[in-house]
Amino acid sequence: MKNIIINFLVLLILFLIMAGFFSLFNLPTEKAKEIGITEFISYLKNKEIKEIFVEENKINLITKEGKKFFFFKEEKETLQNLLNYYNVPPEITEEVSIFVKPVAKQNIFLQVIVPVILPLLLIIGFIYLFTRQLRGGAQEAFRFGESKAREIRPGEKPRVTFKDVAGVKEAKEELKEIVEFLKNPKKFTALGAKIPKGVLLLGMPGTGKTLLARAVAGEANVPFFHISGSEFVEMFVGVGASRVRDLFQRAKKNLPCIVFIDELDAVGRMRGAGLGGGHDEREQTLNQILVEMDGFEPNIGLVVMAASNRPDILDPALLRPGRFDRRIILDMPDVKDREEILKIHSRGKPLAKNVSLRKIAERTPGFSGADLANLMNEAAILAARRGKSKIYEKEILESIEKVLLGPERKSHILSEKERKVIAYHEAGHALVAHFLPHCDPVQKVSIIPRGLAAGYTIKMPEKERYLKFKSEFLDNLTSTLGGYAAEEEIFGEITTGAANDLKLATEMAKKLVTEFGMSEVLGPRTFGERHELIFLGREIAEQRDYSEKTAEFIDQEISKFINSCYQKAKEIIKSKREYLEKIAQKLLEKETLERDEFLKIFN
Repeated sequence: MKNIIINFLVLLILFLIMAGFFSLFNLPTEKAKEIGITEFISYLKNKEIKEIFVEENKINLITKEGKKFFFFKEEKETLQNLLNYYNVPPEITEEVSIFVKPVAKQNIFLQVIVPVILPLLLIIGFIYLFTRQLRGGAQEAFRFGESKAREIRPGEKPRVTFKDVAGVKEAKEELKEIVEFLKNPKKFTALGAKIPKGVLLLGMPGTGKTLLARAVAGEANVPFFHISGSEFVEMFVGVGASRVRDLFQRAKKNLPCIVFIDELDAVGRMRGAGLGGGHDEREQTLNQILVEMDGFEPNIGLVVMAASNRPDILDPALLRPGRFDRRIILDMPDVKDREEILKIHSRGKPLAKNVSLRKIAERTPGFSGADLANLMNEAAILAARRGKSKIYEKEILESIEKVLLGPERKSHILSEKERKVIAYHEAGHALVAHFLPHCDPVQKVSIIPRGLAAGYTIKMPEKERYLKFKSEFLDNLTSTLGGYAAEEEIFGEITTGAANDLKLATEMAKKLVTEFGMSEVLGPRTFGERHELIFLGREIAEQRDYSEKTAEFIDQEISKFINSCYQKAKEIIKSKREYLEKIAQKLLEKETLERDEFLKIFN
């Protein structure tokens, strides 16, 4: 409809331009009055005529007063014969200017083609474009059920291989077998092995699920169809199932090939999940995917790959053997993997000689591959903004904080009193963390506002850890309350700056009691079952599987953990107050303390 309106406006503008062009040939002039021949002779004899224009059979007159007249003579009659016939003396005509216009050849282009045929052609062109748009809309309606999957054939785009994917070694080993199946299926079928029908990539956002699927297609050098799960679901019931059928029909014509469905949970959500979980169109689409993957017709040479970060909500029928035979877990990268990922994303970026990617990897625990790519891009932007020809370590370290907390808010001007409160608050966090044996080492303390934080303290673990002990939780909880304790000790009252710390401390203490079974009173069990409801937005509901009396014990244990850690933080603040003062004064002077400067205070 939009194209039709645009074409109509274009043709209307062209029509107006042509109408203006034609109007140039018919400029409005003063109309002359028609008179008879005898009246003409009378004007001539009275010497009132100034000019005579002879234009074939038409005689135009202009009087001395400026009036215009005309009359017609016979075709073969000349003006001189007419004057002789009415006995007009020659001396009268000598005072009149007589002009004879030569007979012009008829211009067929201007008189016929331009005024008649050209507008007709414009009208025909408009009708043609209008009907073509209507015909195209009708064709789109018939193609509504076709799959929107994009196809990448071998050689069309630069190949992505396993060399372009750092880390995830176990996942790549699993997928190498899929590549071997696609390259040389006889090697496996000779032993009675069947090619896996489906491979499900599971992992946190940004761990490289989509990139790994592209690498499989690049290694196998086979056609690759990719589509998002949300592109199947439409407003009309049955369209999604039709698109699934069309997708698999296209794939079967290009065997061997790979079909990749990104964000599978958009269409593969568990059926019959309750309030907000039922959707007829989505369930029909899911049923069609189930049939296509493992129905009556075998799909030899067709591998379906999918990615999701929500395996807990997928339908059990999708996860059974015969559909998604393999589930490959992509973990967050460790320090070695992060270093390899940084090497990949630093390609094409001129790094300074003193940049240590190992050091950067150690400073980025918990970063996914996407976070590291964003980190290197932000560092390149920052270096370009500062007019540097290379990316230095300073830009990369600043970009880590930008990715973690957000950009610096230099326009956020604080009063001296507020700066002092923030300095003592962050000094309290850093001081308590430094004197607790199970806290991560303090890497940086700053009172420069960044993102939503008025100040921040960054702690980084020295080694990768996959398990956390109760003592580590308690020390981290104590460090979290260090800023709150410092404010109360120095100023005698509390500000709103500790609100986020209290929220984090409460969540941490609640997990200790309800999820990790670390309460001595309640014992080794969990409390509460979490369920996801989709109704007017995303909502997490918790079903209580304990009594009201147990709820009181849970509240008491949460308060007990928080209060004991708070008292411990206060004791450290009071006993080490001289160091607290030194840290706060340094922060007020320099605004930022790196690890070396921070440790010098204690040495």
